[in-house]
Amino acid sequence: MPDIPENTIAQRELQPGQRCEVWIASVTGERELVFTSRDVLVEAPNWTRDGAALILNGAGKMWRFDVGSRAVSQVPLTGIPDLNNDHVLAPDGTGIYLSANDGHLYRAALAGGAATRITEDDGFFHFLHGVSPDGDELAYVGIEAGDFTQPGRLMTIPAGGGAATLLNVDGHCDGPEYSPDGEWLYFNTEAFTSSPGHAQLARVRADESGMERLVKSDSVDWFPHLSPNGRLASYIRFPGGTVGHPADLPVDVVLVSTGDWSTPLHCWPLIGGQGTLNVNSWSPDSTRFAYVAYPVG
Repeated sequence: MPDIPENTIAQRELQPGQRCEVWIASVTGERELVFTSRDVLVEAPNWTRDGAALILNGAGKMWRFDVGSRAVSQVPLTGIPDLNNDHVLAPDGTGIYLSANDGHLYRAALAGGAATRITEDDGFFHFLHGVSPDGDELAYVGIEAGDFTQPGRLMTIPAGGGAATLLNVDGHCDGPEYSPDGEWLYFNTEAFTSSPGHAQLARVRADESGMERLVKSDSVDWFPHLSPNGRLASYIRFPGGTVGHPADLPVDVVLVSTGDWSTPLHCWPLIGGQGTLNVNSWSPDSTRFAYVAYPVG
């Protein structure tokens, strides 16, 4: 096993009296509580391509939650530091790309085993959010020198490693994710404001052209996730004035049609934020998606 650098990002833990809840929401408006824990704080569900399980991080590890049996098991990864909540599944359904607390990106088999580092020591911390539909490219946010007072930059890199590309997008950005056809990157950005915070949803073509604002709102909107069929999207809505995407706030998980981002189809209020909906959590049939709440009491 290679030497593992010391972690530089603290792991989140449940506060006294707090629990985490994994919910599955339907596009028809219903929702179901499928998992609760008062011991381990889990975050950021991905739905596996076969529709059988959710993949989440918690306590620096990866976990598999079987949707049918409700069984939970650890994904046995080696050669990687503790993980954060930025992870995406490879389009072939057998691999996973991961962000670790040393600021680097890794790839591994979804079944577990040795992980391989993708990114180089290029002066950035790397926070993964998207993989292109053909599996050839990753989209991530780069934070220069790990200085979180600096804006997040929209970046891409070959999935097998290599030279990174910095996209010409202004303002602090986060959550870049490819559209199902691979033509667009969807993300949130502060490019539309002169004040700190007030992130809004946007998209830009993968060739850096045609940037569009998706909705204008008084809320602070983060992490747009398109359904596999491209017809719907989920995102998380923070209260106006929120800077960043902190934890433990009253937020809304919002469902919209990609044909009209300004008119929510359904909203689910909860206590959460960080960890609730950081990555794409849609089921492969585009009928459901998962999210995490963190209520207290």
